[in-house]
Parts: sequence; C-alpha cells; structure tokens
Amino acid sequence: MPLPKFKLCSAGDSHSKRERRKEARPGELLEAALDLFVEKGFAATRAEEVAARAGVSKGTLFLYFGSKEELFKAVVRENISGRFTEWEGELNTFTGTSAELMAYAMRSWWERVGMTKASGITKLMMSEARNFPEIAEFYQQEVILPGRQLIRRILERGVARGEFRPLDMDHAVYCVMAPMIFLMMWRHSVGACAPTDFEMSPERFIDQQIDLLVDGLQTRAPGAAPSSPAP
Repeated sequence: MPLPKFKLCSAGDSHSKRERRKEARPGELLEAALDLFVEKGFAATRAEEVAARAGVSKGTLFLYFGSKEELFKAVVRENISGRFTEWEGELNTFTGTSAELMAYAMRSWWERVGMTKASGITKLMMSEARNFPEIAEFYQQEVILPGRQLIRRILERGVARGEFRPLDMDHAVYCVMAPMIFLMMWRHSVGACAPTDFEMSPERFIDQQIDLLVDGLQTRAPGAAPSSPAP
C-alpha cells in the first residue's frame, strides 16, 4: 500500500502563517469586542471575555489595546467614526438636489451603520454615558459632532441654493438626527423582542421620514399648501 503523501512545511511557511495570524488578531479582537459591547454593554464586558471570543489570551489583547477604554474607542473608530471621511467626500462631489442628498445620506447611513451591529453602540452610549464620562466625551467628539456637522452642511447647502427655507440650524440638525436615533434604539431594545401589531420596516420608516423632512424643508410660494403625501 503506498504511503499517504504529506506536504512538508518549511520554517518559512510556519513563520508566514504565524505572521498572518498575528496581523489578523487586531481585527478579530475588534469584532469580538463589538459583539460583546452590543450584547452586554460596556460595564459588563470584561477584557478576558473579548480575548476568549477572539481565540487569544488576555495578554495578547493588551499588546494591541492598553485598556478596555482604548479597545472601545478602536471599535467606534473602526465601525462608525471612520465612515465620516467617505461621507464628506461624497457630499463634496454630489451633483443632485439637496433633497436628493438628504435622502442619499439617510439611506447610506442605514446601509453602512444602522443595519449593522455597530448601531448597538448608540444604545450603549445612551444607557451608560453618565457612568463613563471619558468614553462619552470621546463619542461626542468622534461621532456626534461630526454627524451634526455633516447634516448641517446638507441643510446649509439647501438653504444657500434656495431649495430649503431658512432654518434654525442648531435645532434643525437634531430634527434630522432624532428619528434615526429612535430607529437604532428600537432595533436594539423593544423592537428586538416585543411583539407589535405590525413589523416595522426600517427602510419604509426611513422613506417616510425622508418624505416628511423634505416636504417640511422645501421652499414654497407664499400661501402655497404643502404637497400631498405619496400614496
């Protein structure tokens, strides 16, 4: 009977595999941390749990991230705040109307953040920010302020082009943000487990919100009535 053939690995092959595994570990740790932060919250998540889920030791985790707080910040940058550069680029090159830009921004937010696990970070921050002022300040600087500025730029673009009526910008920004925050909170709380009289569709919710926002933002001739809602 012929002997089975085995592929012999050289020392270089073994070293290469170890290097690939080492390079993969930060990403695996961030993914495990995101899962646990969303499932359990910041306070209840322990570093050793993150390491175990990623298949490494606690010591390895701290080689990459000096503390649980630094790990959380890396998760936010990887999954949420890192998106603002691409959004800013898209805003700068968008050629459609401001109403179309607002619709695009809200739908792309849902596709890139809202429908992902990362949207659970919003619920975490709403429930735990007062107990962890350092990460609350970080989230304010990395997510809330850039998000506000991005929405403000869209609104100001519409006003400057005569497409939107004059607005109280400081508060109009929150009128755009609030329904999206509701959608994330609903998705990761009551909406995840409690029966309702109908199944909420996030996409339909966003479409309806866009319709309401755009109708309220658009300029009209004096005495003109609001447009009729879509059937």
